Amino acid sequence: MDFIDQHAARNPDKAAYVLGDQVVTFRELSEASIRIANFLRAKGVERGDVVALLQPNAVGMLESAWACQRSGFRYTAISDRLTASEIAYILEDSGAKVLLTAQRYDDVVGKALAETARPVPAYAVDGAGQAVEDLRPLLESQPTVPTGAECEGVDLLYSSGTTGRPKGVAASLDYLPLGTASGTAPFLQATWNFGPETVYLSPAPLYHAAPMRTSMAVQRFGGTVIVMPKFDAEEALRLIEHHAVTHTQMVPTMFVRMLNLPADVRARYDLSTLQAVIHAAAPCPPAVKRAMIDWVGPIVDEFYSSTEAILMTLIRSAEALEKPGSVGKPLIGTPHILDEAGNELPPNVPGIIWSEGGLDFEYLNSPEKTAGSRNERGWRTVGDIGYLDEDGYLFLSDRREDLVLVGGVNVYPQEAENVLLEHPAVLDAGVFGAPHPEYGQEVRAVVQLNPGIDPTSELAESLMEFCRERLAKVKCPRVLTFTEQLPRTPTGKLLRRELRGD
Repeated sequence: MDFIDQHAARNPDKAAYVLGDQVVTFRELSEASIRIANFLRAKGVERGDVVALLQPNAVGMLESAWACQRSGFRYTAISDRLTASEIAYILEDSGAKVLLTAQRYDDVVGKALAETARPVPAYAVDGAGQAVEDLRPLLESQPTVPTGAECEGVDLLYSSGTTGRPKGVAASLDYLPLGTASGTAPFLQATWNFGPETVYLSPAPLYHAAPMRTSMAVQRFGGTVIVMPKFDAEEALRLIEHHAVTHTQMVPTMFVRMLNLPADVRARYDLSTLQAVIHAAAPCPPAVKRAMIDWVGPIVDEFYSSTEAILMTLIRSAEALEKPGSVGKPLIGTPHILDEAGNELPPNVPGIIWSEGGLDFEYLNSPEKTAGSRNERGWRTVGDIGYLDEDGYLFLSDRREDLVLVGGVNVYPQEAENVLLEHPAVLDAGVFGAPHPEYGQEVRAVVQLNPGIDPTSELAESLMEFCRERLAKVKCPRVLTFTEQLPRTPTGKLLRRELRGD
């Protein structure tokens, strides 16, 4: 497999990525990554060391990631939604030697660095601040040829922290020669024919696993990435038409927002160049999946995985219509459904999803969490709950932490969420468990309405009745309230702990 340097030599002026009206060529990407890598070496970063990246979807983020990838470094991309204390925690936990950031984060970086037990030099790729030094003039003296030995690095990404402190997922670092990528890149090539003609729309924050890994994989193949600074439903359609996008990867909340655009707006844009619309990260309600397939055709494919990459499944559009709600069959790892005692469960019975095989990892500085993710057979889990049907298709129910126990009955919030999202008044929905004096817990819902719809008590009762007509009563919310915005991560994961007030 090629590296970005080969594409810089063959097609130096080809766009490696486009961000707004800024075009960064392969030559510029390659040279910038070399300069940054040389600078980091000069600052004492050695192969196997960690570099932290706190950057928006802006020029500099991919250059920084490639600098680490080409140097045998680990790189930790940090969410800009985190507080100073949370950023400080990741800097400490990862052992980051250097922080590459952006000028806009000067204030939060300064607060974070004040909380770390050791100094972490911080440089902004786009200017100076009180806590960060301007990286740009420091790169001018760096050569555009490597000053040290090069080999493949690897990301060190933190779980999203939807159920507590984020965990660093440390994949094996084997210092492979440049161009011998593992993990996501071969999978994308084999599954969706990623190659030099690929034009990939990346609408999510690059600090998340799938957007970062996929964007870098596209560039390995010589394709072009169209980076959105921030997702906007109509702007995504405009970019697909304008850049003749062939592939994109989204989350279900993005689907919902595009589907809720007025019909004349959706019809305004030519999406015929699309070859694959890939989604993951959060469960997709079957009704939303069907609507997307009806709109763009049978090119809506879903994969299920995690930052830990112990299991990866895939389901194509045709299969999804036959198996609504499934995330498909395994490509990496073999799923097993076990009960709390470790017994394997029969088809269609939900339990904890364990994987036999998959990529190796450990939770950084957390041997107890690493041990807790494994059983005596060497199988691993991230705590998701689901079941296999009689044909071997995997269905997700929820995370173990989100399970609601109503009078001893297991209730999976996702079921009620899927039903609520079918109602024409509902834009988004979150379901969770709350304490109940008699039943232990009760099901509650928080709903975000479509624009122009008033949140009334009559509508709340109507929505609860809508659920009761489609689900067993025990699975339906007993209390339903409204909100202007549900708490979700940028990759679409619902933060139920915030709904619960944890």
